[in-house]
Amino acid sequence: MTEGTTSAAAEGADTLSRLEQEGEIAADYLEGLLDIADLDGDIDMDVEADRAAVSIISDSGGRDLQKLVGHDGEVLEALQELTRLAVHRETGDRSRLMLDIAGYRAKKRAELSELGAKAAADVKSSGEPVKLRPMTPFERKVVHDAVKAAGLRSESEGEEPQRFVVVLPA
Repeated sequence: MTEGTTSAAAEGADTLSRLEQEGEIAADYLEGLLDIADLDGDIDMDVEADRAAVSIISDSGGRDLQKLVGHDGEVLEALQELTRLAVHRETGDRSRLMLDIAGYRAKKRAELSELGAKAAADVKSSGEPVKLRPMTPFERKVVHDAVKAAGLRSESEGEEPQRFVVVLPA
């Protein structure tokens, strides 16, 4: 191995180690939260797309965990921000950690990918741009990825919280 290859491998290992540490800090924080709320759930940690990913799952179908998701994922978004702050407090670094509870984000990702693909198909057939409803940054990212996979491009427009995706012709 050359020196550049060695340092790149070491840097990748350092990044993985840092992300795993973020996941462990987040898991400890969320474990405490579940204890306080007297909710049952198992914590699963992973690293996906250069970010720590933490999931709270339940063997009992997750009905209690739905309280932590809230309407349209609002509570989930707030918990994700609180968890990122807990990680930041411990590490001093900004975290891009993703939190999923009871499979909500995974299901939402599949729905949004389908929405992005459908919007891209509509643009391909009509030749006209399509504007979608306002979305969270997570939702917009999933739609942008689906549009790109369909061979088109998209842009975000507007101001938070009314920011939305526009799918554009090729």
